[in-house]
Amino acid sequence: MQQRTIKKSLEVVGVGLHKGKPIKLRLEPLGVDAGIVFYREDLALSISLSPSAVIDTRMATVIGTKKGSISTIEHFLSAVYAYGIDNIRVIVDEDEMPIMDGSSISFCLLLDEAGIQEQNAPKKVLSIKKIVEVREGNKFVRLVPNATAQFDFKIDFDHPVIGEQESSFEFSTKNFVEEIARARTFGFAKDIQYLQSINLALGATLHNAIGLDDHKVLNPEGLRFENEFARHKVLDAMGDMMVSGYNILGRYESFAGSHDLNHKLTKKLLSDSKNYDFVAVETLQSRSFAKSFA
Repeated sequence: MQQRTIKKSLEVVGVGLHKGKPIKLRLEPLGVDAGIVFYREDLALSISLSPSAVIDTRMATVIGTKKGSISTIEHFLSAVYAYGIDNIRVIVDEDEMPIMDGSSISFCLLLDEAGIQEQNAPKKVLSIKKIVEVREGNKFVRLVPNATAQFDFKIDFDHPVIGEQESSFEFSTKNFVEEIARARTFGFAKDIQYLQSINLALGATLHNAIGLDDHKVLNPEGLRFENEFARHKVLDAMGDMMVSGYNILGRYESFAGSHDLNHKLTKKLLSDSKNYDFVAVETLQSRSFAKSFA
């Protein structure tokens, strides 16, 4: 399996979740070993993706420097993970990615339109060698050695619509598009009202998130999946793992994980080379991993 970029550049405009302003997003192909590079066009600021670039994880995964930042990158990165893209330039003219419909499916459609280009270099992945875990109270995230990429996420919310949910996902691009990509982010009406009072979540609507009051889902169309909340947590986890810059071969497990715990997990993973092997996909004994990107 070779490294991947996109065949052609393309551009779209979407709304930002927090400022509610139009954001121009442009995707451009990059050469071999260039990695995933974000660019703030308004600031002429380039940010190469890595855990060290993460500066905030409170409400989303945010990368940046003292000069500027880009927020809510995880939904886009989950699509990048799913399509096996190694090298791409992501250009925005604001301090956040467009929220689209609150899921990853719009980004999948963009990547489909751009097309996937195989490059003249082997694709490498982080193959998990030993269990790596981050735990805070009863909440945890961990990576476990496994012959395939798998994501298992459990949540428990004190809400009649959510309650205890789980999603177990055996990775493939096809499965991602069908089972995970359409799962939307969610928020509670009482929290949105507070956030908007301090000039955050100004772009949040029932068109780009699942809204909940104390008892029910507020979206007239209802849920896309019975366990959409847990599926979206898998989507977020995939995007947060992609902050490492590479697809991860192993099993991700979590109970009540968060962007913050995911960030700590990628840092802990990469802090010790005994935790992983950096290997070419073509050298893996299991060929099913390469086929999962077909």
